Amino acid sequence: MSTSRRGRRTALLSALTVPVVALLLGASTEATAAPAASPLSAREINAVNTDIQANNHAMGSQIRRVEGDQSTPETKAAAQQPQPAAALPNQVAATVAGMDVASYQGNVNWGNWWSQGKRFVWTKATESTSYTNPYFAQQYNGSYNQGFIRGAYHFATPNTSSGAAQATYFVAHGGGWSADGKTLPGALDMEYNPYGATCYGLSKASMTAWIKDFHDTYHAKTGRWPVIYTSTNWWNQCVSGDFSSTAPLWVARYASSAGTLPYNWGYYTVWQYTSSPLDQDTFNGAYDRLQALANG
Repeated sequence: MSTSRRGRRTALLSALTVPVVALLLGASTEATAAPAASPLSAREINAVNTDIQANNHAMGSQIRRVEGDQSTPETKAAAQQPQPAAALPNQVAATVAGMDVASYQGNVNWGNWWSQGKRFVWTKATESTSYTNPYFAQQYNGSYNQGFIRGAYHFATPNTSSGAAQATYFVAHGGGWSADGKTLPGALDMEYNPYGATCYGLSKASMTAWIKDFHDTYHAKTGRWPVIYTSTNWWNQCVSGDFSSTAPLWVARYASSAGTLPYNWGYYTVWQYTSSPLDQDTFNGAYDRLQALANG
């Protein structure tokens, strides 16, 4: 996306009088209008909608597109139960409920989700080096003020710029980390290419190098290793490297269990177990271990 186009989109977004492309999830969202800088024509609003649809992809959107969502009320209930992995037999005795959001949720009613037992959230901050979530401040700061342990995530497009460039952009636009006990390390969202070839036209070795570039740059800038979000099917098709010794795994699988994990991870830290009515997650441990992840 050109600089002029990005500037035009930013100006249009700042002038919106209603949330754009927000999902109306009953009590889970608020349709609170931001103060209008100037009225927009229908043509301008449509241009913003088109741009968001072309340049903004929520976490798991491409996994759901390719792999489907087989979650049911029964599988969602099962996801809330401890599921110790072979690497940690009988050691996981608790879980913590969480969620992740993007611009599609608009202004989120954090009190509602808190009352439903959610205690952590990651919100989308960036995609590539051209997109920032226009609702990021409300989602990131609003959840924090409600009491959530919160973090930010970056939707990767490995064919558009280097891992270092995208990590730098992410940190500069909300993806940093602070040792306040309530901020999670940033998450790197690695999933199917929404624009074309599954692995973005990269070999497994090249994709591994790209992820390492992001992973190392993020660590250099924040002192934390990023959480890696992915599905086992995508990872095993596109990546050959091993990040299990540094990066906590956030696995996506919309079924009754997290299933087989990506290469060499012995257990998952977070499991995204459904995308309905929005992305919901479970932390694999007790609340004090979630706090430990935030504290580093």
